[in-house]
Amino acid sequence: MSREDNRIPLLTRRAALFAGGQVALLATLAGRMYYLQVVQADRYAMLADENRINIRLVAPPRGRIVDRFGAILADNRPTYRVVLVAEQAGDIESTLKAVGTLIPLSETDRRRVLRDIRRKHSFVPVMIRENLSWEEMARIEVNTLELPGVSIEQGLIRHYPFGEEASHVLGYVAPVSEKELTGDDPLLELPDFRIGKKGIEKAYDLDLRGSAGTSQVEVNAFGRIVRELTREEGIAGQETVLSIDMALQEFAARRCAAEKSAACVLMDAWTGEVLAMVSSPGYDPSWFVSGMSQAAWEGIQNDQRTPLSNKAISGAYSPGSTFKPVVALAALEAGVITPETSFTCPGYFTLGDIQFHCWKKGGHGTVALRDAIKHSCDVYFYETGRRAGIDRMAAMATRMGLGAALGIDMPDERAGLIPTTQWKLGAKGVPWQLGETISASIGQSYVTATPLQLATMAARLITARAVVPRLTRAAGIMSSDSRGERADFPAIRVSPRDLRLVLDGMNAVVNEQGGTAFAARITEPGMQMGGKSGTSQVLHMTQAERERKLKLKDIAWERRDHALFISFAPVSAPRYVCAVVVEHGGETGGGGSAVAAPICRDVLLETQKRDPARRVPEHPFGAAPTVAQG
Repeated sequence: MSREDNRIPLLTRRAALFAGGQVALLATLAGRMYYLQVVQADRYAMLADENRINIRLVAPPRGRIVDRFGAILADNRPTYRVVLVAEQAGDIESTLKAVGTLIPLSETDRRRVLRDIRRKHSFVPVMIRENLSWEEMARIEVNTLELPGVSIEQGLIRHYPFGEEASHVLGYVAPVSEKELTGDDPLLELPDFRIGKKGIEKAYDLDLRGSAGTSQVEVNAFGRIVRELTREEGIAGQETVLSIDMALQEFAARRCAAEKSAACVLMDAWTGEVLAMVSSPGYDPSWFVSGMSQAAWEGIQNDQRTPLSNKAISGAYSPGSTFKPVVALAALEAGVITPETSFTCPGYFTLGDIQFHCWKKGGHGTVALRDAIKHSCDVYFYETGRRAGIDRMAAMATRMGLGAALGIDMPDERAGLIPTTQWKLGAKGVPWQLGETISASIGQSYVTATPLQLATMAARLITARAVVPRLTRAAGIMSSDSRGERADFPAIRVSPRDLRLVLDGMNAVVNEQGGTAFAARITEPGMQMGGKSGTSQVLHMTQAERERKLKLKDIAWERRDHALFISFAPVSAPRYVCAVVVEHGGETGGGGSAVAAPICRDVLLETQKRDPARRVPEHPFGAAPTVAQG
């Protein structure tokens, strides 16, 4: 057999092995393809869809805030913003210049746009300006052919129909800061999402936010949106009903605006509902929604009247003579005085080698409790406070709602301060002095309280109940069959007889000739108010000012005394209470009776005419502002 014949079987075996290898390889590939395309088909289809389809959050409309009668205080209104897609715009500078010829565009806006373009993908829209007017939006739309990459988007923006008049109650919303990006709420990551920063907007932020919707969009390999496939709108936030009567809020705000800086709290003592809460001057909440210039922000920050501070709950003032009802109750309860106990006021009170002066230079003569309250005799209360002692006065003040936060449903409430011997030792490291008791007995020394606390004190005086103020209504909008039921507050364990004695003196303050606030009385039958004035010292006069015999109105505004007044009405069946603080006595530098009492009078008279605790008006505002939700 030749050599060639021997090679034939060898080649045949090699061919067979090679063919077998190919078959095995093909079988392996076929098996792998079967595994990937059949067994794992669903998995890879899902992965492909995830690369192609994105689920994006849609911000829900923020919940409305309304007053007790349903008038809208905060809502959302449609807004337009102009955006720019960098990859479509070409020359960014030229495009921005062209947009600036159609709508106002500040240099700050230009710098922000250029900064955002550098930080984001070129296909992501960057906002040029938001909150466009209809005319501005129309000008952009008409010229879109000459503005490559520029388009108009529609959204919602927070709207406050009453502006400054309810600013401190409502607060405002603003963009989420980096330090607020905590928790697991994905809404906070949305670039245009805003949260409550002050007031009711902050206190009820989680309820007002609502639940996010979703938008399913198709994107290409570069992440650019091709089209929207499906959309599910979010659920609007809950509506929040306030106890505020906006008509009274407006009235009180206008009344306080006549003074340079003031605060007013009006309450229904039966329910604890705050009917009006004013801190003047206020601010426009929309500034924080749509933004403000650096100059405007610095102007607010440097304003000595502190327009951003809610003085009604965070302004802590020496209560002055408005504290005297507390001192009287403490002394009556301790038995150190009776209604008939009288002291002689020569115009000063001597303790050792120190003289404490009465506000009336020649003194009040001999007075008992009722006339001491009526005339606000300092000497009478110096002696009454000395007998009662600081700890008894502090215990009574605590029962009346002073010295601790009341827990109102708003942030930033201050506690004020009611000193005790123990507090002084712990806080200052030295014992309490008798001279400090003398000062505290007329609401000076370390004693401080907020206007809200003073209104609460008045509410507890007329009800003998531990009234707690609140700004929201769990029962919702007032109905026409409301009966104005009392809330079930616990008793404050003060003798009804002692309360009647003090309230009788407060009635005399306003309604009897010679009372310190007689000039501010209400003359309408059945609507008379009772009250107590106060003037609290801010700074002592300098020796040079005393030598020049300057009057308070001649001293720098920020160094003048504060003017205070607490009140209740009607005297025959008290229900409404009002507390007013006019910082530094207003423009005239007057005291509580001259400056603060007339504000209480006007507010309480208007309140009784409207009677918001019992009666639902047909048209609280005439044509109340109405804005569609979402």
